[in-house]
Amino acid sequence: MSERLLVLVRHGQSDWNLKNLFTGWKDPDLTALGVEEAKAAGHRLKARALSFDRCFTSDLTRAQRTLDLILAALGQTALPIARDQALNERDYGELSGLNKDDARARWGEEQVHVWRRSYDVPPPGGESLKDTAARVLPYYIRTILPAVMRGERTLVAAHGNSLRALLMVLDGLDADTIPGVELATGVPLVYRLKADTTVDAKEILTA
Repeated sequence: MSERLLVLVRHGQSDWNLKNLFTGWKDPDLTALGVEEAKAAGHRLKARALSFDRCFTSDLTRAQRTLDLILAALGQTALPIARDQALNERDYGELSGLNKDDARARWGEEQVHVWRRSYDVPPPGGESLKDTAARVLPYYIRTILPAVMRGERTLVAAHGNSLRALLMVLDGLDADTIPGVELATGVPLVYRLKADTTVDAKEILTA
């Protein structure tokens, strides 16, 4: 049986990350630093002799470009790629496009903190992490996980909150612990799964 390999990567720094804006489903591109982060992720995977059979990403440019740059660094630009809104970043609703400091000035530090870090309280017109998980996890179970369990080495390039939803399953995190988890941009998380779909080993490929 081939190895059951699943690698998750949060996209490189985007222009709106740099400007401290709530991004959500808005579609800014990577910064120059974000491009370098994505390339570096590819080089770190290549240094570990990791290669892939198929890839998944979101419907947003910053994740798609991160994936393209990683695959270019790996020399695997011809791989099949599935792009789906199910892997999009959490929708921040009325906060989208706002500077985080301006949002705090408008609604107060405590309220903005609740919207950003609670599990089940959405911002106005947007999604909570619970809402995000409700679309990410069925897609994972229906589409991504079966590929991994078939022995197809799988790479997922997505977003901080869509990947945090996956970490709840993979790392056994709950609604109390997941709000405190941060994912660095452009850092691959390498999982190897057991036959029962639970995690056999995890490695974080930091610089």
